[in-house]
Amino acid sequence: REKIFSTVSEFVLLGLGHSWSLQVLLLIIFLLLYMIIVSGNIVIVTLIITDPHLHSPMYFFLANLSFIDLWLSSVTTPKMIADFLKDNKTISFAGCMCQILFVHFVGGGEMVLLVVMAYDRYVAICKPLHYSTIMSLQRCIGLVLTSWTAGFVHAISQMAVIVQLPFCGPREIDSFFCDIPLVIKLACMDSSNLGIVMNADSGVVVVTCFILLLMSYTYILLTVHQRSKTGASKALSTCSAHITVVVIFFVPCMFIYVWPLNITWLDKFLAVFYSVFTPLLNPAIYTLRNKEMKSAMERLRNYYLDSK
Repeated sequence: REKIFSTVSEFVLLGLGHSWSLQVLLLIIFLLLYMIIVSGNIVIVTLIITDPHLHSPMYFFLANLSFIDLWLSSVTTPKMIADFLKDNKTISFAGCMCQILFVHFVGGGEMVLLVVMAYDRYVAICKPLHYSTIMSLQRCIGLVLTSWTAGFVHAISQMAVIVQLPFCGPREIDSFFCDIPLVIKLACMDSSNLGIVMNADSGVVVVTCFILLLMSYTYILLTVHQRSKTGASKALSTCSAHITVVVIFFVPCMFIYVWPLNITWLDKFLAVFYSVFTPLLNPAIYTLRNKEMKSAMERLRNYYLDSK
């Protein structure tokens, strides 16, 4: 049987709204949010690199998380903002495949990195005397490289299937970016089983990471509960910030890939939450609830004022 190759050269993104006034409003909102995301995450990375007080494994991982968040929002948000100005919101076939690749590469990497951060907190709280030997610089670099590698392998496994699908007819994607569940539906074949398999692939990554996170934080909280009240309150404040980030990041992923609800407006809301609000909230949660980060920002501000 002759193989059908893709004849679709571009896809049409239907975006978030149709009325011109709504699109102008959304343009202003998302442009402001994206500027806050970029500046906020760059400030965190810069602070952690330049301030010697923050040269510890926890902040090393936090700098990497901010870097990943910068990527995560940049894969989809600038294109969405530019499309608010266009009547014809199209994306090339290659551009669509690139979005899928990078969303899953960066998203998968962030999931594994959040597990790494939970492991770091577990060692710090449950094995404090061995912390410096267990969390050596080599191990920290190795764990970050593992998170990037895991994200890359996950993304490539998805791409290997998507690129080979035949696209010859429908080309409208009812969202603001290309994502696997929506693109699979456009293939010129019965894609229901394939959709289940691809969602299961993403679902395994999401659920495995989420279970590991739940286990580690449960163990940490049980350990903290048996110890002194002062140490417990500090550990709880650090862990509560981590747990907040985990919930914000994983809940949308679960409803997109593990239990798809197939309600268009809700899918769009979850996609926006995952790609815009998560990278926006992470810096806020980690800086506003962290005394050392606040002190580092104060030192940077004083240094800047003194130099003037």
